[in-house]
Amino acid sequence: MRRALTFVIALAVAVGAASYVLRSRQPAGPSPDQVSPAPPLPWTWDEARIREMVERVRAGRDLTPRAWPNGARVAVGLSFDFDNETGSLREGRDTPSLLSQGEYGARAGLPRVLALLERRKIPASFFIPAVSGLLHESSVKAIVQRGVHEVGLHGWIHERNSQLDEATERTLMRRSIETLERLTGKRPVGMRTPSWDYSPYTVRLAQELGLLYDSSLMADDRPYEVMAAGRPTGIVELPVEWILDDYPYFWMDRASTVRPTMNPDEVLSIWQAEFDVAYAEGGLFILTMHPHVIGHRSRIAMLERLIDHMAAKRDVWFATHEQIARYVTAQAGAGEPSRPRG
Repeated sequence: MRRALTFVIALAVAVGAASYVLRSRQPAGPSPDQVSPAPPLPWTWDEARIREMVERVRAGRDLTPRAWPNGARVAVGLSFDFDNETGSLREGRDTPSLLSQGEYGARAGLPRVLALLERRKIPASFFIPAVSGLLHESSVKAIVQRGVHEVGLHGWIHERNSQLDEATERTLMRRSIETLERLTGKRPVGMRTPSWDYSPYTVRLAQELGLLYDSSLMADDRPYEVMAAGRPTGIVELPVEWILDDYPYFWMDRASTVRPTMNPDEVLSIWQAEFDVAYAEGGLFILTMHPHVIGHRSRIAMLERLIDHMAAKRDVWFATHEQIARYVTAQAGAGEPSRPRG
């Protein structure tokens, strides 16, 4: 018994000594002067800091014209983000099942979208990540060959701009513009940032690259001029909204809590109501969709019913985002006063 106790004590001493040696060999932690101070908490910010943050990008003057072309009561911009596989690739998710979910947009969704637009003689804007364009060149050609649709900038691989430094964002924007210009034969004049995400540099880079408009911000229902640090940028904003996007209602991601929440009739009622008020106000109706989401059979049927509802008004101007941006810019530049706010 005594020998066993002696052995246990000796073993404990040995383990303790070994643990001490291991701890002593670990690199020392940073000294107090090397530790970055925690950022100040939001409720400790002074007014100057709060104003600086919110004024980085802000809504400027209302650009709603007194009248739309040919006496139209409302301008309608139908847009389709041709994302396909890039939403998964951006996250490093490359399983065949997930990628096939995006591929549906090119194989089945886009042909239905293009056929519907052709039947109703309606132009639309397609915002295409450059990688999606490279993966589906024939789809891009099908869009361009109609001769009425616009192709706009939508990032390289649907990256999140707010996670990028300025040099990387600039490189990706330039590479994306060059790729889309090569694929379509025309340089994009407008952008929709992936996931409607902005960095502190996005507006400045859009100016640097000579873009006419953006369609990623949500400060109004009406077209407006983007302000940066309190100064007008000359960039037209055609605002978006999550309630006017098919993704929140219809997308399914088995690896997350994102699940379809509504049936097409419920979504149709929301979109029709939004359009009806835009028509009553003489304003703008921008709808964001994705061929791999809206292109499913029951949903494309719902979209056709919405288009028929809008077209029944007759005095509706269906236009690309570029056409709308150029028109409101020309009206503002020609001395047409914008409508008062409120």
